[in-house]
Amino acid sequence: MELGVSTLHATISEAHGGIRLDRALAELLPQLSRERLKALILDGQVVSARGAVARNPSQKVSPGDSFAVTLPPPTEAEAAPQDIPLNIVHEDADLIVVDKPAGLVVHPAAGNLDGTLVNALLHHCAGRLSGIGGVARPGIVHRIDKDTSGLLVVAKTDAAHEGLARQFKDHSIQRLYAAIVYGAPVPAAGTVDTWIGRSDADRKKMAVHREGRGKHAVTHYRVTKPLRGAALVECRLETGRTHQVRVHMAHLGHPLIGDPVYGKKRKGFKSILETLGFKRQALHARTLGFIHPIRHEHMQFESAIPADMQELLSQLFV
Repeated sequence: MELGVSTLHATISEAHGGIRLDRALAELLPQLSRERLKALILDGQVVSARGAVARNPSQKVSPGDSFAVTLPPPTEAEAAPQDIPLNIVHEDADLIVVDKPAGLVVHPAAGNLDGTLVNALLHHCAGRLSGIGGVARPGIVHRIDKDTSGLLVVAKTDAAHEGLARQFKDHSIQRLYAAIVYGAPVPAAGTVDTWIGRSDADRKKMAVHREGRGKHAVTHYRVTKPLRGAALVECRLETGRTHQVRVHMAHLGHPLIGDPVYGKKRKGFKSILETLGFKRQALHARTLGFIHPIRHEHMQFESAIPADMQELLSQLFV
């Protein structure tokens, strides 16, 4: 769907006869998500060829029925565009892949109302966002912590947002993280399968809970390089819970070096971290793979371990 198009037309085919209006239109107009079409129907923006306003998303349609779908101009996002430098790994009409530096917050929230990735994308993509749910904004389908670096995919269209969200929901997105942890996990490869939820002691932290409490979280890990008093670990996320890698590595007894929430500085590391000025968790989203939600091509991106983590590794090589 091109920007500036205000009306789309669809005629019900034999294959779509007898199904719900919102579902039929979603299949005939793949540039719009079913949820977006449902909202447009309820808002009176879908009209039949006979001039009748269709207000019931679940009404059954018949072959030959024709509908005009009016697309109001996307409303402006609440966040303001800001000219913040971005490392763009890939961009097309539907999505954008960014290599986020440590220190950049993804989404505006209390304490970080501007200067975020969303503010930067609103500036970078000005005039090229067709609207997510009717709002001219980037579609954030996953996040990485402020002080975690690495790859992030963001939708630019409603359909791309829905397609990516579906892949995250069914855990088909490939996400590999590089983590530097205290000590060396034993065994050197394995799976952490727990439930993660808010900590009872500190609501700003996440914690491992008994089964059924919180959300199911699965991380597959393997040590890729033993270090002096530490290890470089590859973590493959099967799920994507808040602070998942940080919580799971701490749960194993091997928290991330530099993690101010889930790990304390250990003997022998304090001077190294202070000398390097390393003040974040040593975590980097290194690999991101997914099926393009519109072109249906497999896409995979790699990001090199950033300089600050490389310097830390150089101090810890055996």
